[in-house]
Amino acid sequence: MLDPQKIYEVDEAAVARTLSAHAPGDELPGAGPGSEVAERRGVAGRGEGPVLVHSMRGFVDAGAAGQIAVEHLVGELATERLVTFDIDQLLDYRSKRGTMTFDSDRWVGYDAPELAIDHVTDKDGTGFLLLHGAEPDLQWERVVAAVEQLVRRFGVSLAVGVHGIPMGVPHTRPMSLTAHATRSGLIEDYTSWFGSVKVPGSLASLLELRLGEAGHDALGFTMHVPHYLAQSHYPPAAVVALQHIERTTGLALGIGALDAAAVDARIEVEQQVAESGEIAAVVRALEEQYDAFSRSIGRPNLLAESAPLPTADEIGAEFERFLAQQDGAGD
Repeated sequence: MLDPQKIYEVDEAAVARTLSAHAPGDELPGAGPGSEVAERRGVAGRGEGPVLVHSMRGFVDAGAAGQIAVEHLVGELATERLVTFDIDQLLDYRSKRGTMTFDSDRWVGYDAPELAIDHVTDKDGTGFLLLHGAEPDLQWERVVAAVEQLVRRFGVSLAVGVHGIPMGVPHTRPMSLTAHATRSGLIEDYTSWFGSVKVPGSLASLLELRLGEAGHDALGFTMHVPHYLAQSHYPPAAVVALQHIERTTGLALGIGALDAAAVDARIEVEQQVAESGEIAAVVRALEEQYDAFSRSIGRPNLLAESAPLPTADEIGAEFERFLAQQDGAGD
């Protein structure tokens, strides 16, 4: 493997301004025992280093759950760039073409892809890290090794990833998710929907695996987005994802700023369902399956006899269909 340190650049002045302000073990003002801040901080309040939240564009992200979450964090909270990766070494530009702007008779702009780590300050003044940008096409192990170096350097206490996958669930019921982690104690309050299933890999998944192998705590939230909304921007999925990040880390992420977008998305979906008898029939069938599964909770096999959950093969087939649609959309 080539030297991981040669694919990123650290802004040392920015690191000194942000991460040096509260060294690991320091207590934030207003966050003493029994305070409102301390009650919310959870894992982030153990007197350890910052949390690292990560979500990268390019792989499957049904409902754009991860993308919307990142855009919210960057737009709503104060950020400062700490680390910039050399994206030219990592992307296949023919598969991920940056957008350029042509005006009249000349090229006037280029939205260059990037991969970076920002320092973000939450609503309570707690700092955390955000890894975001384009998912690399190349040198995955080198990128993961680079991130692990930075995790050690910055004393990261927990890495949390988020994205969406298409699932046979209705939008009219509470959104479900799959929680996964490097050790079971991090997600003991969550129920698994899956047994053993093989799916296409992602850099985020490999990062979680390798961080666990290196002894770091890492977990992820995979939102179950209704398959008929998988290619839409669906803010409710991002809202639930951010709520679970808050619950796990104690960070205050200003989720209320997404409420209006989530309401608008639900209204739009309801209108579309009302206009299509075929879609309405699909939603009703999914509601019956979801409700049957919910009633079955507590049985030994956790499955409803009349309406079992999809098998691993069925989930895999749905996953492959979604990926094929994504490939076609990018042509």
